Amino acid sequence: MIPACLSDDWILCPEREDISSEFTRLLTAAQEGGATIAECLMIARQLKRGEDQSWHREWKKLAQTNRHRAEAAFAEGHMATAQRNWLRALNYYGAAAMPLDPADERRWVAVLAMQECARRYLTARAPAGELVTIPWVEDHALQGYFLPAHPGRGRAPTVICIGEPGHRKEEFLFKLAPHARERGLSMLALDLLGDQRDDYTDSLLQRRDLESSIASVMDYLETRDDVDFDRVAIVADGWGSSFVARAVLQEPRLAAAVCDGGLWDLHERSFFASRFAMSDLSIVPVPHAPLMASSADCPVLITLGEDGWLKADRARQIVQQSRLGSSDIMLKVFTAAETGAAQAHADNPSLANEYIFDWLETRLCAGRGI
Repeated sequence: MIPACLSDDWILCPEREDISSEFTRLLTAAQEGGATIAECLMIARQLKRGEDQSWHREWKKLAQTNRHRAEAAFAEGHMATAQRNWLRALNYYGAAAMPLDPADERRWVAVLAMQECARRYLTARAPAGELVTIPWVEDHALQGYFLPAHPGRGRAPTVICIGEPGHRKEEFLFKLAPHARERGLSMLALDLLGDQRDDYTDSLLQRRDLESSIASVMDYLETRDDVDFDRVAIVADGWGSSFVARAVLQEPRLAAAVCDGGLWDLHERSFFASRFAMSDLSIVPVPHAPLMASSADCPVLITLGEDGWLKADRARQIVQQSRLGSSDIMLKVFTAAETGAAQAHADNPSLANEYIFDWLETRLCAGRGI
């Protein structure tokens, strides 16, 4: 029986877009081990419509159940089961935190529990991962999880995975890490928040140098003796803005990049120009020159869902008008017929990530021993 709060097209609480989007994310996370469908549907039956406290309470309770199960499995030496349950637990803790105000202490408690599950997962993984701190600006450092592709086999190609300001890195442990590992790629899962609370996002959004964080990350990776520094790529998960695309312009040490390619910057320029009848686009308030209006030093992949915020035809037009002969920029559009067509491929991230990591594998590993 379909729960009362679910509509026929599996949208939870149609009057709350944020709740419905988060529930969709949780269902699709089941494909990669970040949830189970049965648990998600069980929680949907227990939720009280219009009550955020119910959402927080039920997902937190489920997170605790999975966390306890992980600890019990770990104590008995069942590492695979422990890892699976810690990954589900951290995702459920993230869901519990989602509707709460950033200043709400319960949100921070849930985030801390999520991070503890991530650290426990790293210890059970083989080879073990590690929590790393990366200096960035004077008053703020970045934090990340470094996951080696394999133990004791020298330097490996590495992928930096980062989200938008305010997005936390823990999701990458189940969403992206398996794709990297299966292809012999080490991964650095990263966010801009560091050890700060979620309300620090406002400070991040006021910065005009977010792209400088990537140079700091590259400086760090260059010091590691298990990273093949000639084969380092970056994936901007979600790409709601273009700060990674701007970083690609400034960072010649990257071997490949998956990001929005500056599409949003260029789209914004075009919007302002048409809205205010501007003939001189240089006066449009976009912080930096978009990637596709310049020349990148590495190949760039842009993936897009045809049902996303930026329509596919418009994206194709921008790419065709902006691509330079010296730029290796590829646009892949996922259609509704194949799924992966929603904004940020939210309806089927697995399909998009398979394509993305195959593309990375070709550029980082083709013709070379891993």
